[in-house]
Amino acid sequence: MKEWQARQEIYRRLNKPTTDDLSKFDIVWRPDTIVEDAVRHFKEHVGEWIYPGKSYFVAICYATWIANEFNENLIEVLDDIDLLPGDPHFLPYCQASETYDQILKNLKWHDTDGMVPDVRKYYDEEMHYD
Repeated sequence: MKEWQARQEIYRRLNKPTTDDLSKFDIVWRPDTIVEDAVRHFKEHVGEWIYPGKSYFVAICYATWIANEFNENLIEVLDDIDLLPGDPHFLPYCQASETYDQILKNLKWHDTDGMVPDVRKYYDEEMHYD
């Protein structure tokens, strides 16, 4: 087990399962616009969560931070089936490589853009619990 996986596992064992508080957001299901919707979450603070695009957005955020912080390969992290446990819309890279590649192709983002700061809070809680 890699260090980041161990940290996630320890966090999960010490805390009750994390679930999104869906009451604060409108939920939209748009499987035909995944790439555009994922990029939108990176670029703007949206008042709705657009699935499954949001799942790709969160996976890319987590995988990028894990790759940088734990010296891992981004694609290998994206391909880990346990990257986003509890997210029923998450697909590992091997099951959606074309979609991930389209999102990543020209994506430039910062931790202060769009919905990224919200996701960063969850990531920091999971990875930096000590």
